[in-house]
Amino acid sequence: MAGIKDSSRGGFSNKIGFVLAAAGSAVGLGNIWKFPFEVSDGGGGAFVVMYLAFCFMLCFPVMMAEVAIGRKTNKNAVGAFTENGHKAWSALGKLGVLTGILILSFYNVVAGWALGFAIEMFAGNFELGQNFGAFIGNWQLNLVFSSIFMVVTIYIVAKGVSGGIEKASKILMPSLLILILSLMAYSLTQEGAIDGVIYYLVPDFNAITFETAYGAMGQAFFSLSLGMGALITYGSYVGKKDNIVTSTTMILLTDVGIAFIAGLMMFAFVFSQGLQGQGGGAGLIFTVLPGAFESIGPVLGRVIGGFFFVLLSFAALTSTVSLLEVPVAYVVDEYEVRRERTVWIVGLGIFLLGIPSMLGNGTVPFFTEFVQYSSSENPVSFMDFIEDMASDTFLPLGGFLISVYTAWVWRGDNFKKEVEIGNPGFGDSLIGKYTIFALKYLAPFILGSITVITILSKFFGIHILGA
Repeated sequence: MAGIKDSSRGGFSNKIGFVLAAAGSAVGLGNIWKFPFEVSDGGGGAFVVMYLAFCFMLCFPVMMAEVAIGRKTNKNAVGAFTENGHKAWSALGKLGVLTGILILSFYNVVAGWALGFAIEMFAGNFELGQNFGAFIGNWQLNLVFSSIFMVVTIYIVAKGVSGGIEKASKILMPSLLILILSLMAYSLTQEGAIDGVIYYLVPDFNAITFETAYGAMGQAFFSLSLGMGALITYGSYVGKKDNIVTSTTMILLTDVGIAFIAGLMMFAFVFSQGLQGQGGGAGLIFTVLPGAFESIGPVLGRVIGGFFFVLLSFAALTSTVSLLEVPVAYVVDEYEVRRERTVWIVGLGIFLLGIPSMLGNGTVPFFTEFVQYSSSENPVSFMDFIEDMASDTFLPLGGFLISVYTAWVWRGDNFKKEVEIGNPGFGDSLIGKYTIFALKYLAPFILGSITVITILSKFFGIHILGA
């Protein structure tokens, strides 16, 4: 792979380093924690079909656009637009940086839960699932777990692109894959697991509704870290000879593959233990599974349960690293501050921003019932509010603006030329023609519509499609 234009910024040492790091950015709690309960809430196989359709038909073109923008400009998510001659669009990059900061603030809290559960499962505390509310309400304990997670994240990012992010990804991603395949293989050997597989893989197309499609699209964008500049940032660290099409394909397949395996593992576990129908949400992971692990046996249950939450922690770490790198790269590039100092300042600032999310689980009433939407009878916590703003609103908005920028401002021909540097036949290929079409028409229409519908329905109680 060709060298980086600005060697002072550092870069990935080779293609596999970029793919593993970018896949690590995509693979995270969205795949293993959020995907299974989204499938449960979305009706099983019908949700899976919609999720896969959005990943390949909508997310793939937007992923390519982000990587191409980053590689073309060799800049962070904000500076990339200025470097490309469109300074006014740097506001889009700033929206991405803000989105990453907000997501990391609550994501680190959930990552702390996973770390805490891993320790407790190895210790044989299977009752923790029944006391999940008390666990997340213990802010002192969660402060310790979240602090550990943020410090490890800061340490990795401070080591730089090649020495930190790439090196960690080359360890974490294979380890994560081994863990999840092992747990999946074990789960499928359990009596009754086949019923979970059928629920998961056999779609009931009558169950496909607007809510199903909406949830699947949101899950795809959240899982793939799109719309917040992460792939623009990572793309800025790769060389000109890298094939963006094959790299993006490998990243997408890795992310979708791990999400698919996680769902298979999860529903095999849930159905084999007769735990189906006990609700979705966080409960599917943190309240239901500890009981399933306990039924396996006092010793084997500790091992399986402990390693499951270690898996969840590894997945979270690969994403917290990329989430932190986005604002760090922005500050380092634009303000020429040393990376080591920047990482600690930004990381600690985001950690402090996450404390209200930590306190909003019954500890402090103000953060527990932070705001009440006109569309809801009950108030939502600070964490839920941040997630609604960042994940459900800013991510599709960012994807909409990136597709519009690439196709209509930077122009499709310039995008094609950048991709063709590493893939000469891209422009005339079927995938090239589809990508341009998707960026020009499909992505703006779908993502723009989803953004408007989300804002009107969630925050104003206006359901224009009856959703």
